[in-house]
Amino acid sequence: MKCWTIGQVMGSASMLACMVMTGVMPATAQTVRPADEQAQREEAEAWSTGEGTGPYPALMETDPSAPNHVIYRPKDLEGLGKRKLGILAWGNGGCRDNGAAARHHLVEIASWGYVVVAPGRILSGPTATERPTQRTIGADGKMPPVATTPADVRAGIDWAIGENSRKASRYRSHIDTKAVAVGGHSCGGLQALRVGSDPRVKTVMVHNSGTFPPNTNPIVGMQIEKEDLKAIHTPIIYFLGGAADIAYPQGTDDFRIINHVPIAMVNMPVGHGGTFWQRHGGSVAHAALDWMDWQLRGDRSAARTFLGENCRLCTVKGWTVDRKNLR
Repeated sequence: MKCWTIGQVMGSASMLACMVMTGVMPATAQTVRPADEQAQREEAEAWSTGEGTGPYPALMETDPSAPNHVIYRPKDLEGLGKRKLGILAWGNGGCRDNGAAARHHLVEIASWGYVVVAPGRILSGPTATERPTQRTIGADGKMPPVATTPADVRAGIDWAIGENSRKASRYRSHIDTKAVAVGGHSCGGLQALRVGSDPRVKTVMVHNSGTFPPNTNPIVGMQIEKEDLKAIHTPIIYFLGGAADIAYPQGTDDFRIINHVPIAMVNMPVGHGGTFWQRHGGSVAHAALDWMDWQLRGDRSAARTFLGENCRLCTVKGWTVDRKNLR
């Protein structure tokens, strides 16, 4: 039986278990070299965004009601039945205004019953009508100012909650306004950490990122300090790409110093790009789905991906799972 069939019947936790057992997610993790990662990214750029592998075929779109944002959602909202959409507010890699940069990952999440909101425009993939502006490090060692901010990510939460009650909205009564996650990749992970202090947020997911030591942050316009981690009030997870991940030192240090909330750190040798440029967002997309299903929906089967000595991710050779205060 194919993994997507199992996943549609039993949920994303079973999907992840199937990926491990069948080798879609390898039982032994393979280290990704930077050259391989770049080639993978270029190949994925030409792929169709697809509909995801979940029970609710999804799409990527822009919506006049959400200016300067890209939306990922199930195509048939009426087909959800009693299922309510959870919310994921997303921070783009590089804090760029390319809301399609992680499209394979985000449409996969949407296909399992979530609405995802990313700031920016569709600047990646075969349907893009523009291409992202290249940002390079200046002579002073700093990047140009960021194109999006934590306020733009937070605006995604505002929009989704507002759409649930707006009379003319297609989302009216289809969104669980209490099931709010924030996540992001690289610089977008820093945005997620900043927005994570919002009282509406129920969990934070940080991909290939972490806060910089004092006075070393090179990102103009994205200010967050180690001290700000104290404002996190929910369970939080870090997904890191091993020693080759440029954010590995920052992410592991964040894990070390965060002791006041439940926290997990999943580490795999896939580099800074994670599995964003793999089909359907790769194994990290389904690990993120299990985390959200557990934290936002109370799914104990999904929790087994992270809990116990024989947790699902614990069985993947080459991966490590560190945890504090998780139950």
